[in-house]
Amino acid sequence: MNICLLKSKIHRAAVTGASVDYEGSLTIDSILAERVGLKAYEKILVGNLANGERFETYCIYGAAGSGVIELNGATAHLGKIGDRLTIMSYGYYSSVEAVGAKPAVLLLDESNTIVRESGTVHC
Repeated sequence: MNICLLKSKIHRAAVTGASVDYEGSLTIDSILAERVGLKAYEKILVGNLANGERFETYCIYGAAGSGVIELNGATAHLGKIGDRLTIMSYGYYSSVEAVGAKPAVLLLDESNTIVRESGTVHC
């Protein structure tokens, strides 16, 4: 049997931009995304801590080291610059893999600098 578990989480990411005219997705600084094992175009679940909105989209890589977290397309209506997001991805694990599995987690400050890092990257 396989079980779906949290694979990675970027917690308290600050929205740096929003572009309604973009086709969709969430732009994430590539360094932050790679630190938790997020692949470009991977499905993500996002929770906005400011307004309680939750939505699914996919990750696209932004410029490395830029700190960019940008709401694109329809998701641009679900938050504003400065809102804090929790960005989550999930993976399927066998019952053996699931034992002791811990998600890769980043906690960010208001400028999207890593404050704390824990867990293991699973790719």
